[in-house]
Order: sequence, then C-alpha cells, then structure tokens
Amino acid sequence: MTTDRRVLVHPDRSTLAGAVAARFLTKLVDLIEDEGRAHVVLTGGSVGIEVLEAIAHSPGRDSVAWSAVHLWWGDERWLPRGDADRNETQARHALIDHIAIPPHNVHAFPASDDGIELEQAAERYEEALRAHADGAEFPTFAITFLGVGPDGHIASLFPDREGPTIERASVIAVHDSPKPPPGRLSLTLPLLRRSERIWLVLAGADKAPALGLALAGASFADVPAAGAKGTKRTVFFVDEDASAEVPEALIAPTSYWTGAMDQSDWQPETWRPTDT
Repeated sequence: MTTDRRVLVHPDRSTLAGAVAARFLTKLVDLIEDEGRAHVVLTGGSVGIEVLEAIAHSPGRDSVAWSAVHLWWGDERWLPRGDADRNETQARHALIDHIAIPPHNVHAFPASDDGIELEQAAERYEEALRAHADGAEFPTFAITFLGVGPDGHIASLFPDREGPTIERASVIAVHDSPKPPPGRLSLTLPLLRRSERIWLVLAGADKAPALGLALAGASFADVPAAGAKGTKRTVFFVDEDASAEVPEALIAPTSYWTGAMDQSDWQPETWRPTDT
C-alpha cells in the first residue's frame, strides 16, 4: 500500500475539469469491472461542479454502469431541499439528472426542511453510510473528490475549528462555519481517509498559498487539506495559477501521465512523493 501524493498541473480550469472527468470515467469503468461497484464521494464548489458538468458532457459518460455506482457527499450546507446553494442541487443539475443512476444510489444529506435538527441529520447520514458498509464500519470509498478553499478547508472542516481535529470516523454537525450558511454537515478527516483515492481539484491563484502549505506538511488543524490522504493515492489536480507555490520537483507533468495512477512504479524523474 502506498499513500504517495501527486500534483498534476493543467494550463487552465477548463482543461483541468475535462482531464479530471476523463480520468474519472476511465477509472470508474475499471473499478466496476474489477470490483462490481464503486462508492464515490462528491464535492461542491465551482471547480467541483465544473468537473461534474464535464463528466455529463463526455462521450464516455454512458460507458459507465451507473447502476453499480453509489454517490455520497463530503459535506452539505444546512438549507432546504432543492436550494440552489446545496451541493446536492448543483450536482443534480450538473450530472445526476443526465445519467442512468437509480435514485436509491444517490445518497444526499438531509435538508433543513426535513423536520429534524442538525445533529439528528448527522446521525441519519452516518446511519446511511453504515447501512452500505457490507459488514464493515463504513463503506470503502473508491474515489473521493475534494475542493480546497483559500483558507485550506476541505468539505466543511475549517481551520481553527473543532472539525479537523475530531479523531473518530463520523459525520458531524457544524454550527460555526465561517462561510454562510453557518450550519453544515461534514464527514470527518478519519472517515475521508478511508477513501482509496482522494482527488483534490483546485483552480485559481487564491488557492496557491493553501496548496503550498498543505504540501509543505502544515498541521491539518491549521490547513485541513494537509490531512487529506487516501489509502492508495492522493492526487492534487490543479491549474497553473493554483500551482504557483508548489516546488517544481513535486509536480508530475501531465505529459508523463499515462493514466496508470495506481501503479506503484509510476515515478517520473522530475517527480518525487510528498508524503511525510
């Protein structure tokens, strides 16, 4: 097992979204062929939604047996069902409404108009996860998408808050998000780390400092993105602007990338693992 981190730089956010979408579809087909199904964790944010739109418009979209895919979310805003700012709503418009996935395979977080409190909503989502774990504590996520905020937050785990330091794999209620709305639901870092592959997708110069700190080994209490590590692979897909503070030696040029991202011998000369 390896937890090497890789940084793949693309010239702009449009190219970035298309490349991530293509890689995702290829990997998903392989995973379903090998394992029979795949649990995938989605993210929100502008770039995350652009990736979903690119998947929806890809000619390879219908090569996936979507009935074998279960979709989850890393976090959600505590808003009414169908609100335009919910990650679920945006994902449905971008991708889910365009694919042949069974409704019961789409596991959205509870909404603020479901008649339950935030803590109950966290418990309910955790119960749903456990119900699909096949005898384990939680399902194994084949691929988890994460966005990264300018402050280094992932999901709804924000710096200088309790969330990033919770040591138990669980779903938590967040009452003090520094970004509106203050109420959120989020998977914890220990639960996210059960993912085989974590793919962090970043674009824009405002993300460069956070990415640089995450790769430099910052504390995940200060830079939550630093704590995102998959059990097999952790890949940062970024555009040129977001890569500004990444040392050149840590960047894997896309020209070297043949798609064999799960091969442990993938070691181009100009790239070195950044795990510590």
